[in-house]
Amino acid sequence: MDVLDQVKNKLIVSCQALEDEPLHDSYIMGKMALAAKLGGASGIRANTVKDIQAIKKEVDLPIIGIIKRDYEDSNVYITATMKEVDALCEEGVDIIAFDATKQVRPNGETFQEFFGKVKRKYPDQLFMADISTVEEAIAAEEAGVDIVATTMGGYTSYSKGIVPLELLEQVVSKVSVPVIAEGNMDTPDKARRALEIGAHAVVVGSAITRPKLITEKFAKAINANLIQK
Repeated sequence: MDVLDQVKNKLIVSCQALEDEPLHDSYIMGKMALAAKLGGASGIRANTVKDIQAIKKEVDLPIIGIIKRDYEDSNVYITATMKEVDALCEEGVDIIAFDATKQVRPNGETFQEFFGKVKRKYPDQLFMADISTVEEAIAAEEAGVDIVATTMGGYTSYSKGIVPLELLEQVVSKVSVPVIAEGNMDTPDKARRALEIGAHAVVVGSAITRPKLITEKFAKAINANLIQK
């Protein structure tokens, strides 16, 4: 069974913690991935080679690998350059995901220029394009990506206010490659609806693996209730 079949109509859990978060530790991310597997996840999305190595020790699930790195000359930070792609290919992940928005990449590259080089260098690797608009999804498919994901919807300056499930529905209707629902899939109902719309799989991150943010939601709701009283 190939990777895409393994995750079809299933849940993928994003196990990530940035440097300013309490759970920022590769050992913890490995255990988080194990907890996700035991809970029923069929795939993992992970950031950095170090975390991916720790996760591989705990689970044998398909991994979507990314490397987040900030560059001064660009707003693109998800697998932004060939350097990150090289590192992920060397480590070995099932799918490499990257920002595929129209934002200019480091060194002034467009997405098309970047991915053209990547595909020539790694013709047999599966690649997933994180997009924020329907137009970007279409452009990514034309460029030759294997999968499109709605990850960046609402996170680019020109996609603010976008409704994730509406974006998903539009993308599914416009591209023929598998579409993965990702980005603000923060309730079981949204995840189920995404599959009904036609998503190949659903990625859930913060709602499962970021307890600080989950706690803040509850605390905010409770504090608001106290203020009203």
